[in-house]
Parts: sequence; structure tokens; C-alpha cells
Amino acid sequence: MRAARFHGPGDIRIERIARPPLRGGAVEIRVEWCGICGTDLHEFTDGPIFCPTPDDPHPLTGETSPVVLGHEFTGIVTAIGDGVHGVANGERVAVEPRLVCGTCDACRRGLRNCCASAATIGLAGGGGGLAEYVVVDADLVFPFGELGAEAGALVEPLAVAYHAIRQSGFEAGDTVVVFGAGPIGLLVLAVLRALGAGPVVVVEPTATRRAHAEAGGAAAVLDPRVDDVAGGIAALTGGDGVAVAFDCAGVDATLQGCLDAVRAGGTVVNVAIRGRPATVDLLPLVLKEVRLVGTICYAGDHASVIELLRAGRLDVGHLVTARIGLDDLVDGGLRALLDDHGAQVKILVSPAAGATGASEETT
Repeated sequence: MRAARFHGPGDIRIERIARPPLRGGAVEIRVEWCGICGTDLHEFTDGPIFCPTPDDPHPLTGETSPVVLGHEFTGIVTAIGDGVHGVANGERVAVEPRLVCGTCDACRRGLRNCCASAATIGLAGGGGGLAEYVVVDADLVFPFGELGAEAGALVEPLAVAYHAIRQSGFEAGDTVVVFGAGPIGLLVLAVLRALGAGPVVVVEPTATRRAHAEAGGAAAVLDPRVDDVAGGIAALTGGDGVAVAFDCAGVDATLQGCLDAVRAGGTVVNVAIRGRPATVDLLPLVLKEVRLVGTICYAGDHASVIELLRAGRLDVGHLVTARIGLDDLVDGGLRALLDDHGAQVKILVSPAAGATGASEETT
């Protein structure tokens, strides 16, 4: 079969590799679509970060680079291993690609997403969604019936957004601000709307991303370069501030904006993975008794996201801005996102299609 494998920074190759063997307790999936994540971009430009090096195997998977990429994927079950129940051949499924040890302190306390040696399928080994086939443990597979394949490829990043909102203590009707309208920020907006948020303000400097936020139902979309963000939020909340603020950009200005925008007793959720230590004024956190919380991945959130999709409460199709074949991954996918990130939100890749989009039968 063909797969995209990470060899090193700037070195992702489309290669022909062996189809993974089926094992007991697992299912084989023929991948239909796989989304390109910001993490994939970071590996491409600056890796290995979460990918293992050629000389240092990942402690959980035992694999070294090169590894197959892709963790936002959906597909059709094509084979079922011994001992698997509740999944049928031919079912379309989404996947929770998080592998954990199950024995560390975090795992024992139910915080599996915080596992000390966690691995992500499509980064640290275990195959990946940027391949024609992948074998995944059945307990990480979620059938979703008649939902389309593109929606299935968005379940994983939607679960990231859903978990961040759960971490916030958000309640229906709350006023919220989201700093950063990249893919995760826009998905946070979508889930907030699905869960009955009150007015949601989005702060974003890029015009095309502001347009996506407007299309996603934001009550106000502010450009921090020209708009009075604090004044706009104060006007919307009667001067009280928002109940919850999400930093989905990961720079000092956005974290500071969250701390300034939230009301007394409110919550700031740091969603973004920051590239450097933060330098912010924590006085608002102290004076307003603000709760600052982190969030990582998901913990039992995929099923809830699928229910929202089934109920028709999540409208995210407009966030898919391009669909490409595997041969176009580097230039039409990774470089397109890096060079024109404002125009692109979510690019989906079909591993079964070449550069022309023609399906290929390979083994």
C-alpha cells in the first residue's frame, strides 16, 4: 500500500510499504479521508517533536522514524480481528488515535489523555491515516452510521474542541470569547454554538478567517489590529466580561486578552500549544479570581461529538477548504497551509487517490 511517512524535518515521502497485519482485538480500516493537523505542520517544519527519532524508539509503540503520519481520519472497516464485538465489516468509523500506557498515575486516575508516555497514531507509530489502510484497536473505533466520510474526518479535532469546552465548566447561555480563528478556534466556535452558548465573540487578525467565524455564527468578530477588543467585549456584556475565554492562538497577546476579557470568577482555557514560555500580567487573574486551565486532546469525547453531528447541531462542512490526493500532500497540503494559512482551514487527503484524484488499487 502507499503511505506518507515522516523521515525528518522537511522530509515527508510517499512510499509503498507493507499493509499492516490484522491482530486480535483490532480492526482494519480502509482510509477514506484524513485531515492535515497543525501538529503535522510542526513536524514537517521543525520535527521530530512527537514523532520518534531514528535512534530513539517511542516508549509505548517501540517504533522509530520513519513513521506513517495522519491522525484525523475516517474510513470503512474491511477486516475484523478475533474477539472484536460491536463493529461490523463495511461500517464507516471514526478513530480516537490516542494510545496510553494504562498504568501511570494519570491513567490510574482516569486522566488517560495526560498519560506520561502517551502516543498518537499517525505521529508516534501504530500506522496512520495518511495510508491506504490502518489497523486500530477496536476500543478506539466509533461507528457513525449514515454520517458522511468528510464529517468523520473532523470528529477527532471536534473532540479536541469539545474537551476544551468541558474543561471550562461552560453552561448553555454563557457569553464567550475565542481568541484565534484557526481550525481549532473555529471548531470551538462550532461546538459552543451546538451546545447553546450565548453570544460568542471571535478575535482574529486574518480577514479570511474572520469570514469563516462570521459564517460560523459568531455574534461579533473583531480584528485586534484595528478594533477595540476590550471595548467591544464590554459593550456586549454590559461591562461584566465574558464567562469563558479560550486562547486558541497561543501568543502572549491572546492569553493576556483572555485574562482581561473574562469576568470575575470566570475561566480562561489555554487550548493552543505554545512555542515558548508565556509572559503575561497575572494581576487580572488574582483580582478577579480567574480560573486558568489547560486542556489536551480528549477523554471520552468522541461519542458526544458524533451525537451532535447525528442530531444536525454541528455545521462544519464549510471548514473543509480543499480535498487532495496523497501525491499532493506536501505541495498541495502542507505547503499550502504554511504559505496561505489564512485562506485554508482544513485540507482533507484521500490516501486512495493520486495527484489527479484517481483511485488506485494497491496492496
